Amino acid sequence: MFKNKNLAVLFFALVVVMLGFGIVIPILPFYVEHFGGSGKDMGMLMAIYSIMQFIFSPIWGSLSDHYGRKPILLVGIVGNVVSQILYGLVGDFAGAGLFNPQTSLTLLIVTRGLAGVLSSATLPTAMAIISDRTSHHERGGGMGLVGAAMGVGMVLGPGIGGMMSGISLSAPFYFAALISVIAVALTWAMVSESLPSDERTVTLGKINSPQLGEMWKALLGPIGFLLFLAFLHSFALANFEGVFGMYTQLRYEYSATQVGIVLTVVGLVSAVVQGALTGPATRKWGDSSVVIVSLFASVFGFVLMTLAKSEPGKISTSVMLAAGFFMLTNSMIRPGSSSLISKQEGVSQGVSMGMNNAFMSLGRIAGPLWAGYALDINLNYPYLTGALIMAVGFVLCLFFLPKSRRHSA
Repeated sequence: MFKNKNLAVLFFALVVVMLGFGIVIPILPFYVEHFGGSGKDMGMLMAIYSIMQFIFSPIWGSLSDHYGRKPILLVGIVGNVVSQILYGLVGDFAGAGLFNPQTSLTLLIVTRGLAGVLSSATLPTAMAIISDRTSHHERGGGMGLVGAAMGVGMVLGPGIGGMMSGISLSAPFYFAALISVIAVALTWAMVSESLPSDERTVTLGKINSPQLGEMWKALLGPIGFLLFLAFLHSFALANFEGVFGMYTQLRYEYSATQVGIVLTVVGLVSAVVQGALTGPATRKWGDSSVVIVSLFASVFGFVLMTLAKSEPGKISTSVMLAAGFFMLTNSMIRPGSSSLISKQEGVSQGVSMGMNNAFMSLGRIAGPLWAGYALDINLNYPYLTGALIMAVGFVLCLFFLPKSRRHSA
């Protein structure tokens, strides 16, 4: 699987960072409740991370071109150590009565934003190292390692966070910080610089930033509808992810451990579908057909989430099946639409994939903000909104996706 130690350590570092991200998800709703927050606060906590990543990812990319890859990669992993410790300290200090609830909530949001700023140095720099060290023929496999590492971290993170929350709500964060320290040490000792000094930018020059003008032009171009679809799906999916922990806490009285168990099952379903089923399905029926059918099925996936029943404090088969079916219907949409974007003629791969990620990031920002607001009005509104969005996407694809397919390679 790994041809050299650099890729092996990179894989471990990315797993650790995504593990830290996943550990947070089942615990944050209980922090918010303890600090007297609402659904809007939960939505802001989820969105602020994506906002900071959207802003700072291109900035870290520019810095890595000037200072080299390894220093920026280390900044990202060290940042994960710092943010995980801060998460734990905010909870401990609040529990000890050193902060009032509003101050604790504000510090939690600031910590979440800082985590987004620093963690955004990790992924683009790791991808740059892989690009530096692999040939065009090997690059697909190298990038696959990135996706695999993210998947492993997101599957294991919620489960570990939920289980360790039985010790204390802050215990999972200190565990994540500890393994992040190990990742820092391994990266420092074993990852060599991939960008030689003579290939770096001589002067720092202009720092890259999110190019909103270019995004607008792309939206009006040949891949415009597919980019809009990427945003639409990301927005709808964030309606599930952004408030799921608080939703189950308020509706079913689930603990952090139970939320972590459900999210782990959801992550496993996603990993199996994307790793084993998406490829054969798209080869047999085509990307467009898979996307259209998945959008239609996703409507029912969202509705089922509102119909699932469970006794207070007990994970029911109904909830597990609803959550699993939801992820089953949603997991093929992103790879299918991304594949369609990559096949468009007249648009470079780098530009098209960059735009795809940018529009998905916007969805991850807007989705939790809306979901948190909607949750305060009615517990089911985030999922009913998701169902409506998937229905709109399905209808639009019937009219516009065939046009995109005719332009495909």
